[in-house]
Amino acid sequence: MRRLSMRLALVAVLVTAGVSTGWAWASLENRPDDAELAIDLSLRLQDVTVEHAADGQYLVIAPTREGRRTLSPQEFVELLAQSQERQRLGGKLFVLLNITNWTGVLWVVFGLLGQVLFTGRMIVQWLASEKAKRSVVPRGFWWMSLIGATMLMIYFLWRKDAVGVLGQAAGWHVYLRNLVLIRREENGQAPAEAI
Repeated sequence: MRRLSMRLALVAVLVTAGVSTGWAWASLENRPDDAELAIDLSLRLQDVTVEHAADGQYLVIAPTREGRRTLSPQEFVELLAQSQERQRLGGKLFVLLNITNWTGVLWVVFGLLGQVLFTGRMIVQWLASEKAKRSVVPRGFWWMSLIGATMLMIYFLWRKDAVGVLGQAAGWHVYLRNLVLIRREENGQAPAEAI
């Protein structure tokens, strides 16, 4: 069972590294060649502000991939139309995944992998218990819990989902602490007094 746990942890690390590399590559791939910036439609309209210029015209201050940018109303509408066109190309997939660009697909895949790890821990625990003919919690369970929760927290941070972050962060200390206790036991250190 220890080998299985180590293999699952290694797979999780490799998947995380692969997704991170893919995300970085996709970010470079989606970057416009010219100086024109794309509006990030995943940001809320409340992040867009309108101000009066000295000449009485309106100026739009909008979030872009590279930060906030001041635009004329015409520039803003043109960039918005370009962003909507890119979103339209994603079609139903973008709607289904609640994303606005192809980089979002990579983030959703990352979140799904974290969820697969987090859910898979229960299968690992169940199989270990069936093998032992009693309830046991193998080391792989705690590693999968820790890695899956970490991946999900990163995903929820990207989604700006406080409920998801708090939900995963709540157990994170418990997973880490159990791994420390297992390590201490293996090193022959006396366990702390039970509560």
